[in-house]
Amino acid sequence: MFNKKNKQDTPEELNDVNTENTTPEENAAAAEQAENPLADELNVSSEEVKTEISAEAKLKDDLAQANDKYLRLYAEFDNFKRRTTKERVELLQTAGKEVIVSLLPVLDDFERAIKATETATDVSAVKEGIALVQSKLKNILTQKGLKEMEARGTTFDADIHEAITNIPAPTDDLKGKVVDELEKGYYLGDKVVRYAKVIVGA
Repeated sequence: MFNKKNKQDTPEELNDVNTENTTPEENAAAAEQAENPLADELNVSSEEVKTEISAEAKLKDDLAQANDKYLRLYAEFDNFKRRTTKERVELLQTAGKEVIVSLLPVLDDFERAIKATETATDVSAVKEGIALVQSKLKNILTQKGLKEMEARGTTFDADIHEAITNIPAPTDDLKGKVVDELEKGYYLGDKVVRYAKVIVGA
């Protein structure tokens, strides 16, 4: 047995084989490719670069749109904040105006009562007039949601009462309870707007 040596084709022989069935243009392209074997890789790399550039451009465009959207939302929120603040101030002013206007008739009644006391000879009539003005004032405030707090005789509660002093309880059942009320407490709706100043039995 003997070893066969593989015959290696020379470049001239390869050219002869490749050019047997090809056109001159194909032969020129093949020759150019043979001269520059990195041409295909360069073409692929340029395509990848173009793809990366287009992806980067798309990301920049998306970022610009996101920034624009953020700026618009921020401007809208700022306008909303200003608008709500203005509406809140107007609401408070309107609410105060409504209460003041409703109290003007009571003010007129007090002025008339004061004038009447200057020439009045009947004290009972003056008392009756003052009682009517007070009743009118209470009715107006009640319509606005003001409610008197019933403190006397109830168990002392620091959440709604303000203890001025303690005194010995007149009876055992009044220990720890409100014996007397120095100043009335009031609710506005369900919220305490003034604590009742009370004396507590000890």
